[in-house]
Amino acid sequence: MGDGVRDARHLSPSAQEALRLRGVAALAAGRDRQDVAAVCGVTLKTVNGWWAKWQAGGQEALLMRWRGKPVGVHQVLGEAEQGAVRQVVLDYRPCDVGLCGQLWTRRLVGELIAELYPVRLSGPGVGKYLRRWGLSFQRPDKRAVEQESQAVRRWHEESWPAIRAKARKDGGQVLFADQVGIRSDQITGRTWGEKGRTPVVRRSGNRYSVNAMSVISTNGRMHFMVFAESFTAAVMCRFLDRLAGQFDHKVHLVVDGHPAHRSRKVHNWLAAHPGDVELHFLPPYSPDLNPGELVNADLAHSLPRQHRARSQAGLATETTASSADDNANRTSSAATSVTDTSATSGTRAP
Repeated sequence: MGDGVRDARHLSPSAQEALRLRGVAALAAGRDRQDVAAVCGVTLKTVNGWWAKWQAGGQEALLMRWRGKPVGVHQVLGEAEQGAVRQVVLDYRPCDVGLCGQLWTRRLVGELIAELYPVRLSGPGVGKYLRRWGLSFQRPDKRAVEQESQAVRRWHEESWPAIRAKARKDGGQVLFADQVGIRSDQITGRTWGEKGRTPVVRRSGNRYSVNAMSVISTNGRMHFMVFAESFTAAVMCRFLDRLAGQFDHKVHLVVDGHPAHRSRKVHNWLAAHPGDVELHFLPPYSPDLNPGELVNADLAHSLPRQHRARSQAGLATETTASSADDNANRTSSAATSVTDTSATSGTRAP
């Protein structure tokens, strides 16, 4: 049977099962029990126990069995109670049910359980329940309290289908617009460093910023303009001029309620170019309905990690390059830059 085993208790359950089967096979073949015990590295009592189990139940009696309590047995909270707590965590904030705060932690879930049932659980105990319920600790998305659910519902059921139908009828294209600002002193993300000593990132002491106006289509194609001044109606009209020049069909542009979008100057521009661009407005306080927000949020988060520009023009150039690279990673269609020459030295069209 081979060399002896030092201590069978150190083997895995599957290895112990194989050892039992080999030992009983040797006994059935006529080997002496003392020899089997010596070779298997177990006591004679253990070998006798193997043989007794095999005689009583056959090979099935020697197979590995899971130890400990089955999942769900002797839990403090019953299935109905667990379901109720889970639903409260998913549907409400702590402050909605008389607790402090807006984000659920293990401590607050434990307090909720203590409020509902005569049970007090430790933090690790609450964590086990949360994982068993399929929940994980996540960074939440933000929603404005001013957002009107009825307006969002009308957007999904009426406005958005109507915009798509109108674009198909016109032979046009739907684009979503958004603006973002990048500052020279902005730092996002984290880095490794020595405990007790905060790492230092060296940046220019001069404070400046650039802005980007971008639009993205439903198939992922992006057009953008980088500019130095604040976003105004004049900038919006300049962007519309450049955007209209990129298409030979009508553009249906979905925007938020920024004052520049609703200004008289933009209204007059649209009236003068009825076959080029038509604006459609998102419901108030609903950035989550605009896919352009995700693109610009990624730009605002990733660019400050890597930019090394020491001037506003350099930052504008890096913003242009980062926008183009991001678009190339997301879609096979190339990004079209309509970069404002007042912010950078030229136009980049990858």
